[in-house]
Amino acid sequence: QVQLVESGGGLVQPGGSLRLSCAASGSIFSIKAMGWYRQAPGKQRELVAVITSGVSTNYADSVKGRFTISRDNAKNTVYLQMNSLKPEDTAVYYCNAVLATSWLAADGVYWGQGTQVTVSS
Repeated sequence: QVQLVESGGGLVQPGGSLRLSCAASGSIFSIKAMGWYRQAPGKQRELVAVITSGVSTNYADSVKGRFTISRDNAKNTVYLQMNSLKPEDTAVYYCNAVLATSWLAADGVYWGQGTQVTVSS
């Protein structure tokens, strides 16, 4: 069993900052990539940022220059530092991991339960 547990969401004013964390635990052999997605009401889930085991990163155009993804491999934890937040960043943010549970297993995709981020004055 693999669990992804997110924390750090909340209510923040426009221009403010939040830091999300996501810790993966359980039967983990190797993690290929970890990332963050978000889903606003009435919209599809979209990629926010992803970081690979080689520390390569990719960001949605809408967050480039404002959000930074980082990873602590020793703790199987990924972070999302969000600065200069805008009302349009309001969404449920989901942690995602692509990982193998053993050296024989194929990579699987796992999701956290989501954490609400609300940007409002």
